[in-house]
Amino acid sequence: MENFRKTDFNEQRIRKITHVYYSRQDVQKAIFSFSAGREVVPRYFEGFGKRPDSLQYPGDIFELIRKGATSFHCSEELWSDPLKISTDLNEKQLNELRTGWDFLLDIDSKYLDYSKILAEIIIKILRFYGVKNFGVKFSGSKGFHILVPWKAFPKEINNIRTSDMFPELPRILTQFIMDASKNELTEKITNITLAKSDSLKYVKDFHAPKEVMPDLILVSPRHLFRMPYSLHEKTSLASIVLKLEELKNFQPKDADPLKVQVRNFMPAAEEGEATELLREALDWYKNKNPEKQWKDTPSFDRGSDFKPVQIQNFSEEFLPPTIKKILEGMKDGRKRSLFVLINLFRTIGMDKNEFEKRIYAWNEKNEPPLKTGYIKTQISWSYRNKIVPPPNYEKDYYKNLGIIPTEEELRYKNPVNYIIRKERQRTYQNNMDAQKKTKKRRKKND
Repeated sequence: MENFRKTDFNEQRIRKITHVYYSRQDVQKAIFSFSAGREVVPRYFEGFGKRPDSLQYPGDIFELIRKGATSFHCSEELWSDPLKISTDLNEKQLNELRTGWDFLLDIDSKYLDYSKILAEIIIKILRFYGVKNFGVKFSGSKGFHILVPWKAFPKEINNIRTSDMFPELPRILTQFIMDASKNELTEKITNITLAKSDSLKYVKDFHAPKEVMPDLILVSPRHLFRMPYSLHEKTSLASIVLKLEELKNFQPKDADPLKVQVRNFMPAAEEGEATELLREALDWYKNKNPEKQWKDTPSFDRGSDFKPVQIQNFSEEFLPPTIKKILEGMKDGRKRSLFVLINLFRTIGMDKNEFEKRIYAWNEKNEPPLKTGYIKTQISWSYRNKIVPPPNYEKDYYKNLGIIPTEEELRYKNPVNYIIRKERQRTYQNNMDAQKKTKKRRKKND
């Protein structure tokens, strides 16, 4: 009976504001513009409308509100014609209809404060892997949505269309990011537990942080999520778009539907800027699941299966020309160059003190230098994760830094292979020189 009354009260409350709120032209425009190429499904408080459906005109939104709709949900998948989607279609037919997919990180938690922590960690991870443009919005309840647009991902991996790999690739990305964030997430929530357990209202859960840890919801085929500026039935709050600097101090009252300012949720991403993120996620998944069959799953060719090596008596002569060029200092692509150097020096087993000394010395040559705090964060992050090699010389990674690999470098495929080969050549030559000296001494003694 109590639950019934609560549900009845929520319904009455949200229905009082739907007509006023959704009559706003800016709200209609925001929802309609985001709906392009997506399956859009209205919700009628407790139940969804028919599927498939889409919006043809901004005015469709208010027409649905008049019929009793309270919120709008859409697909992560992008379609050439959403109205042609059917449960009768096989995988091949769906792939032909699907033109791409946005990567949506849906943070689920019992507590908004915990969701903030995970959102901030995820943003740090995205930036570390070169993803600079992403959207952040309040879910309408106790979580956040972070969106990396389809434009940011490569359209093919080894001749396999990534648009066909839904929901597999978004799931792998989600699992990779959750795994990458878990240590820092556990540490920060534990610190909150110890510091504020006497004052927070949900102290009863603090004895078991794992039970209240925020999580990421895994996507499924035709997965729907609440559209930007759609209302939430249980809270009557709007799913508002946030600036990054607003996330830390965000409070639910900021999502009052009668006060919100409309912003664009879809960021202006650069073509392929999430390529390195996807590469690392696939490598991580393959290492974690060696028993999986990868016949139909895309995989970036790193040139070989890398394992950390230990270069003895490291010399500057071993460095490939591209790395020497980076070490002269960079004007553009400094963060991507830092990513290359960190992974290279760690992969060849460079001593941490020497490694950091070289990184900071390189940064002084940059115009302008990266902030010291940023470098410290990237180094710290690197040491909390497994060692991975720098990017291969394949495609345009180094070209985009303004550096063209030599033919010799291309033969070795990766800077680490280049250094290993040079080190072996030096060792071989030293051994040969030593043998010659030994022979000369013996002849002289004879």
